[in-house]
Order: sequence, then structure tokens, then C-alpha cells
Amino acid sequence: MPTSLQKTRKHIAKKRNGEVNALHEKSRDSMRLHKASMRDLRLQKLSSARNKREQPIVDRVAHFQEGLKESVSKPLDIAAVQELIHAFVHQYDDEYDELRKARRPGRPGSTREDLLKLKIAALETEYKNGFLIPDVMQQDSAKLIEDWEGTWANLTTMPWIKVSSSGQARPADFPSKGIN
Repeated sequence: MPTSLQKTRKHIAKKRNGEVNALHEKSRDSMRLHKASMRDLRLQKLSSARNKREQPIVDRVAHFQEGLKESVSKPLDIAAVQELIHAFVHQYDDEYDELRKARRPGRPGSTREDLLKLKIAALETEYKNGFLIPDVMQQDSAKLIEDWEGTWANLTTMPWIKVSSSGQARPADFPSKGIN
């Protein structure tokens, strides 16, 4: 996809018979190039922030997609769903234990250790109150998740549920603001 900087550079080069490198510092063309480059930087920053916010949802769906592919019965029952949720919540336990054991006694935890501790606690709290997952308990939605190719656009069409640690599943809305 061409950026606005490339388009502006091409337009200026066409106007100047192929030379873009001989511009005055405060000329209109250099200002246009600067404005286009700043716009591209701003869009890139917004895109990376959006991707960072969306990544936990994509990771969560990918985890349950793998669980669906490994299971024999395609729509999962509540016990299998809770087992997958437990595996997702405690996926960072090994790394957290390694960091905790590597630390000398009496020393404060590292930043990574603190982040993992907070992430695990947040996931456990969410699981207690209702863990948000795509609906893998219905046949048609399980098929949608199995066929999902990893794009954000298809996530909005999937039905979502919240599963609590007590085993209750209730319908939920798509997490448009992100998770965690």
C-alpha cells in the first residue's frame, strides 16, 4: 500500500522532472513532504497501538481454536472449556516460577516477574467472574472458530460467551475495547 509520503514524493518528482533532492528548506514542496511523513508516522503509531490492544483477543481465540482442533468432539462441553480456560490462565506459570527461583532471596522482583504476576492475577479474577471466549459450545460457532484464519475482521461475527469458574456459561458481547 503506497503511503502518502510516497505519493507526495512521486507528485513532486513529476513536477520537477525527476529531481526531489534539491529542495529549499522552507519551500512548499519540502513542507508537503514533511507533512506527508508526519502523517505516515502518526498513522503508523495509531496502527501499532490498535494492534497492541487487539492482540490479547486474537491470542485468546487462537488458543481456543487450537483446543478445538485437538478435541475429538467439535462442540466442546463445559468441562473441556474449563480445562482450556485453566490452561490459558496458567500459561505463564512456568516462566513466573523460573523468574522467581532465579532471583536472590531478599531481592525485589524484576519488572517482568511483576508483570506476569499481575497478568496471572487478572486472568484468574476474570475467570472467577466470567471468562470471555468465543462460543465453542455450539456446532455452528465452533465451525466458525475452526475456519478462522487469524484476522481481526472475522472476530466480530463470532458469538461470544462468558464462562465462570462455577461452570455457568452466558452469552456476551464482542469485546470491542479490548481485554485486560
